[in-house]
Amino acid sequence: MRNWRRREFVKKVALGGAAFFVLRNSKAVWSYQANEKLNLAFVGAGGRGAALIDEFAKLGENIVALCDVDWRMAADSFQKFPNAKRYQDFRKMFDEMANEIDAVVVATADHTHAVVSIAAMKLGKHVYCEKPLTYCIYETRVMRKVAQERKVATQMGNQGMGSSGTRQLIEIIRSGAIGYVREVHLWTDRPIWPQGVDRPKDTPPVPKELNWDLWIGPAPYRPYHPAYHPFNWRGWIDFGTGALGDIGCHVFPLPFLALNLGYPTSVVAISSGHNNETYPRWSIVQYEFPARGNLPPVRLTWYDGGQKPSPDLLKDILKGEQIPDNGHLFIGDKGVVFNGRLLPADQFKDYQPPEPTLPRAPQDNHYLEWIQACKTGSPTMSNFDFAGLVTEVVLLGNVALLTGEKIEFMPLRMKARGCPEADRYIRREYRKGWEL
Repeated sequence: MRNWRRREFVKKVALGGAAFFVLRNSKAVWSYQANEKLNLAFVGAGGRGAALIDEFAKLGENIVALCDVDWRMAADSFQKFPNAKRYQDFRKMFDEMANEIDAVVVATADHTHAVVSIAAMKLGKHVYCEKPLTYCIYETRVMRKVAQERKVATQMGNQGMGSSGTRQLIEIIRSGAIGYVREVHLWTDRPIWPQGVDRPKDTPPVPKELNWDLWIGPAPYRPYHPAYHPFNWRGWIDFGTGALGDIGCHVFPLPFLALNLGYPTSVVAISSGHNNETYPRWSIVQYEFPARGNLPPVRLTWYDGGQKPSPDLLKDILKGEQIPDNGHLFIGDKGVVFNGRLLPADQFKDYQPPEPTLPRAPQDNHYLEWIQACKTGSPTMSNFDFAGLVTEVVLLGNVALLTGEKIEFMPLRMKARGCPEADRYIRREYRKGWEL
């Protein structure tokens, strides 16, 4: 924090979430023509990374380098793009190809998002990073600071924010169609990976195609086990951010932008319990947000692992309809928004949405929005300023879960009032050689 300009940071905290996304990517000289292809490098070329490679290839950009610590996972991408140079260590890729790369796409496990993204931005590369933006709150601050200093185009991978439907729903709620909103509920059927389990005791051999030390990266070292990699790292506290981190960065931006939310005054959580190895099998997390100007305080409740809002909240509106496994609910004093629908239906049957006030992503494409930002400096919805704030607040829920305490976060100090145990979750310890 000592490197931040305090006045600037205080101003941003006061503005809250809705102000962040409109910031223009402020690179002084944008040297690309609109139709010029970018040279893209990917860190994470299997799993989610493979899907992203295909998406950006569809846009006609050059795939020049593919990096993955596990070449088994990356095999299909290597085959599809034989001309791309192959790496296991992103640091070697940057050492050898920095002058040939325009932008970097990061699709690694959560615990290595920051080390890769920061290294790329320090080289002046634009960065698209999968959600959640970072593993811990401290890393969001560093990510935002470096992005601002290097004036690069950034985007977090919460693809639904690229749709015109989502942006129109933000405008509808902002317009007052359902009145003042004091209550929001968000829920998911995640986790779809093991949580609430103990550390495995056996130590199978490391697959020859996998560099396990690189996969561990900044996390505390432990022996390889397929319980962690691939995919299931999401549920392990040392590597992932659980169901809340995995899905929260997809769904929290909607209430943040619709209701102009910023930092909460408090966060509390209940759960099935955890064992210091994995996140709980289920949790319910409650965030209290203060009044913002003429907008009233908001209570936002998160549910995962099969937990859902009480049916009593919707019994008079849904008329027997089942609550789905994933959803959102905004309760206003003039109506509700339930999974994108304005209810009661009879009340809103002739409703006409307001005129657009938010920019629309080109072709409703979250990826193309970032590509255009790389080339022209145009704004992105989920740039690292806004995505960093959202990620911080999402991760405060994990801090409450893991400490079992009510968290009253002090943003300027990056501390939880009266809860020193929270420090290790707000800023992790980095393995030697992997410090930010």
